[in-house]
Amino acid sequence: MSHDDNSDMTDLFSKDFWDERYRSADVIWSGNPNSHLVEQAADLTPGTALDVGSGEGADAIWLASRGWHVTGVDVSMVALDRAAARAGEAGKEVADRINWQQADLLSWDPAPLQFDLVSAQFMHLPRLLLKSLHRRLAASVRPGGTLLIVGHHPSDLHTSMGRPNLPDMFYTAEQIAATLDPDDWQIVVTAAPERQTADPDGRLITIRDAVMHAIRRH
Repeated sequence: MSHDDNSDMTDLFSKDFWDERYRSADVIWSGNPNSHLVEQAADLTPGTALDVGSGEGADAIWLASRGWHVTGVDVSMVALDRAAARAGEAGKEVADRINWQQADLLSWDPAPLQFDLVSAQFMHLPRLLLKSLHRRLAASVRPGGTLLIVGHHPSDLHTSMGRPNLPDMFYTAEQIAATLDPDDWQIVVTAAPERQTADPDGRLITIRDAVMHAIRRH
């Protein structure tokens, strides 16, 4: 697909694109919760959580298994149906704690001050669209609640990982933190931890993630 015009870029985030991506294989992701979510949320008191771009449901299921009441939102109904089936396999108690919701995250606006935890793991959009999404997500966090945003670090573009050559879609934790009003937010973590993974040719390389964890003061 060409990235030369805005219509093609928009197509990359459409329901049809992601439905087709999920239909292309029985499993797209590992089935394990994202490690930074596990690390950052393990000690939080369970409450209400929003899992943004919930995919095949691993993060939402992990949260629900720990007592959270989770809203899992994704643009793809294929992904959501798969996630719901996997939640059912985890047991009725877990499945009953998750509400799966199809929405276009380019425009979807959650209710303000609604969630104790908002988690967006590896959501990548062009910068202006991403800032708009993060602003809406931040507004949905209750006082005392947590905003956790994790993404691919811009340094990945200089590795053999095969990231798309779209620098505007990558960000640092500090860039995300800078969009939050310091009067309203306590920044707990801005980090770029390294991890090892295989590149498309199977070579083991080191990449970085951008991890931003903040708590709403009021």
